[in-house]
Amino acid sequence: MKFCKKYQEYMQGQDEKKLPGLGIKNLKKILKKCRRDFQSQQHLDGVIDLHTCPHQCSVCDGTFFPSLLNEMSAVVGCFNERAQKLLEIHLASGFSKCFIWFKGKIQGTHVALIQEGKDLVNYALINAIAIRKILKKYDKVHYSKQGQAFRSQAQSMHIEILQSPWLCELMAFHINLRETKVNSRKAPAFFEGCYLTFSDSKPSLSCELFDSVKLDIDLTCSICLDTVFDPVSLTCGHIFCYMCACSAASVTIVDGLKEADSKEKCPLCREAGVYEGAVHLEELSILLSRSCPEYWEERLRTERVERIRQTKEHWEFQCRSFVGV
Repeated sequence: MKFCKKYQEYMQGQDEKKLPGLGIKNLKKILKKCRRDFQSQQHLDGVIDLHTCPHQCSVCDGTFFPSLLNEMSAVVGCFNERAQKLLEIHLASGFSKCFIWFKGKIQGTHVALIQEGKDLVNYALINAIAIRKILKKYDKVHYSKQGQAFRSQAQSMHIEILQSPWLCELMAFHINLRETKVNSRKAPAFFEGCYLTFSDSKPSLSCELFDSVKLDIDLTCSICLDTVFDPVSLTCGHIFCYMCACSAASVTIVDGLKEADSKEKCPLCREAGVYEGAVHLEELSILLSRSCPEYWEERLRTERVERIRQTKEHWEFQCRSFVGV
């Protein structure tokens, strides 16, 4: 079965949830029109060269890329919102969890919670594959690399779904609940499963896709060069220890990343303004604390001392400022 048909069948099965998707058939029609119009123009001009295409394509620049951009934005926005609500329920406790259930953010039981997590991972991965395939189709039609350039642009705009911190959180959520007694009868349709793997003591989250594509998320902090502790994902998608991120952003842990200057840059990609929208990866933190208990306890003791020191310095400064010293 061709991927386009498989994708359409999958999205039709999601009609009840009203999830946005890519209009692959419409995007392919745009590409066919582009190729047809270009070849017709070549015949009119008396030139036959099927292995070139104009640098500026009015059909694609005016229709294909804007349409794809809007659809990608809708998919990522929907995924992030639903994943955030799901994890909010899972991480809530006591009265808070009952209140969320009562509000009806997600209906159902614990089984439904687990299945919703699997469905969201499926949704993210199949849309990521769909985007990759349609951009490869664009480059094939145009004999260009503009599709790859567009993907890089999408990453800089934070609408690349594989870049979403909520995907990392859902993968950790899936692993955290995999050992529960609740077994879903329906097997994952598009991914074999998520795993926490260690290579030379360096951890990474891995997810195998049905299309022979493997997603790996490195869990080593590039600042302290150790396993991320109390991990946080910046809006550019890079993951650091919370304290390391605060240090890179030139803020104290008391002030937090939201107080970081908009000019402060990510230590890896050098993109500015990535700290204010940072996401605390709580599910990933739970997973790593269970998988590396001795390391986690050691880091906990070390960072507790540093947090106390920074808090003490912060309030001493505030007191001196108040009394005008």
